Amino acid sequence: LSTCLVLFIFKYFNFFNANFSLLAKQFHWNYPIGMLNIILPIGLSFHTFQSLSYVIEVYRGKQKAERHFGIYALYVMFYPQLVAGPIERPQNLLHQFYEKHQFEYQRVTDGLKLMAWGLFKKAVIADRIAIYVNTVYGHPSQYLGVPLILATVFFAIQVYCDFSGYSDMAIGAAKVMGFNLMKNFDNPYFSSSVTEYWKRWHISLSTWLRDYIFMPLAIKYRDWGVFGGIIALFITFFISGLWHGASWTFIVWGLLHGMAMSFELITEKTRKKMMKASAIYKYIRVVMTFAFICFTFIFFRAASIQNAIYIVQHLFNGFGEFFTRLLCRDISFINNQIFMPIGTKIEFLIAIISISILIIVEFVQRKFSITRIVSSFNSPFRISIYSFIILSIVFFHANAQSNFIYFQF
Repeated sequence: LSTCLVLFIFKYFNFFNANFSLLAKQFHWNYPIGMLNIILPIGLSFHTFQSLSYVIEVYRGKQKAERHFGIYALYVMFYPQLVAGPIERPQNLLHQFYEKHQFEYQRVTDGLKLMAWGLFKKAVIADRIAIYVNTVYGHPSQYLGVPLILATVFFAIQVYCDFSGYSDMAIGAAKVMGFNLMKNFDNPYFSSSVTEYWKRWHISLSTWLRDYIFMPLAIKYRDWGVFGGIIALFITFFISGLWHGASWTFIVWGLLHGMAMSFELITEKTRKKMMKASAIYKYIRVVMTFAFICFTFIFFRAASIQNAIYIVQHLFNGFGEFFTRLLCRDISFINNQIFMPIGTKIEFLIAIISISILIIVEFVQRKFSITRIVSSFNSPFRISIYSFIILSIVFFHANAQSNFIYFQF
């Protein structure tokens, strides 16, 4: 209770206080409580949830209580995953702090490779396309159609590269020291449904929500049938949205995912029949799922509900003018709409090439381990690949670096 209270005061007090104040104004009530001027500690939500996992697992009898305060503190504040996860369970991490860790060349090099790949995703891809996203989403009323769509798709890629890049670096850093953290991402944008997406995206959070919120609610409402499952989904994703941020934009984002998963729960049998009837249907579903994820990210990224509504309303406007000017080779217009938000044509080209590299690697990783494939090459070729990644980070990292997105959560 005390852990949740700390999280509420730091992260949610001002949000609820502001909404109660607006409600009081509507009814002409006197509401004297002012806002708190406090700074949100970095990674508060992550180590709060990690602490809760320990308490819940001990309460359920699935984990012995840790008697060593230093070990418990290390579990809660383990530095590689302190500020942005993965959110670990005590069963996976606590016993590792008692084990003896010796130097292993393969393990250390695997960890360093993972850290380098994570840094590539963050510095070369995420930070670069963040410039485009920040420009468009910072002033959405100045854009129509194509730039809004491009910025929305770019943000989906940015948030993935930013967060999975951090997870790769955290897991890699822990591996170098001899610790194994759980996998946090598993090619989520190749998912063929929103349900599958949440099994692949931010796995440590989605499994936390499943085990500690959704499953208890589903059991509680199981006599209500499918309707009980829908209630459990909506409550879970309302909490998921609120966990991401004290704002209505995050709550709407969470509820949209709850709606989608409820729809998939109701239509599960029909969709399975369609899958068997048509082989191409699976690929259509992958595209549709990605489009839906991008759409929901409008609310995740927008500064306000009003901005999000504007973007949704104008997402498909201005196509006629855009393609007319494109055919007429109106270079000034194309530059202003496509290239200027990111800086130059070269910056845009680097972004597209780096995203293409990401897609190829992610596609191959669906069935094969890239690390093993690269390790099987001869030394000169293997060193060339490592050198390419390192040099790309050095020479093609974005000049306007940005904080990790999930640091704010």
